[in-house]
Amino acid sequence: MRIALVQQCVVEGGKDLNVARGLRAVEEAAKQGAELVCFAELAFEKFYPQERAGDDVLQLAEEVPGPVTDAFCAKAKELGVVIVLNLYERDGEKAYDCSPVIDGDGKLIGKARMVHITDYACFYEKGYYEPGDVGGAEVFDTKAGQVGVAICYDRHYPEYMRALGVNGAEVVVIPQAGTLDEWPDGLYEAEIRVAAFQNGYFAALCNRVGVEERLTFAGESFVSNPEGVVIARGAKCADAIVYADLDLGMVERSHARRLFMRDRRPELYGEWLGK
Repeated sequence: MRIALVQQCVVEGGKDLNVARGLRAVEEAAKQGAELVCFAELAFEKFYPQERAGDDVLQLAEEVPGPVTDAFCAKAKELGVVIVLNLYERDGEKAYDCSPVIDGDGKLIGKARMVHITDYACFYEKGYYEPGDVGGAEVFDTKAGQVGVAICYDRHYPEYMRALGVNGAEVVVIPQAGTLDEWPDGLYEAEIRVAAFQNGYFAALCNRVGVEERLTFAGESFVSNPEGVVIARGAKCADAIVYADLDLGMVERSHARRLFMRDRRPELYGEWLGK
């Protein structure tokens, strides 16, 4: 199965222009044989949490389903590809960091919402997002395989990454807004490689790219296989579509699925982690 990670900067001209650029990227990825196309965090608009939230932040968010998901549903149906988006979702008087999942027949089959919400300089996310409250660590049964989603900050939580593996994920998509030199050299990549190895899935991190008011996003999207080996990597600080060919048979052959999952002791973990 071929996956495509779209790391594409947000250009001036508004959300509609950036959505159109995203749709063209899906077309290009499909031409190159991609069956699963993924986007970075808040792919079609500025990264709002770099500034403290004002009283009108709900006006920045959109409903799911809505115009953006409708456009990508139509494109998924036309091309027969699975699409994982990320956008700022409004649901009544609450808002979420949300990844809608669209199957290859164009149906919106579900959405993941970021569960863990941070707050520090230029990542003032608690003013924008409610913690995710639907689906848990849901794995979506798609035309391209069993797909889980861990949105940005969620990747730091081994419990969440393990839950996706326990729930049967073959591929975990990670929409991220990671800045240039945000973490010590190689650490953020090592974290994802370890999660892929420990849980026996492909981990595909699709990172934001571009220079904004307060932050410079790094790009460098990458894919790790279930052995913890990076098999594709995108350019630093440049637009790109990053492709990787995934042998999903590696999931069942992985150490995690043959050994680690078999030898778990879940009857003990609730007491340990509940403290």
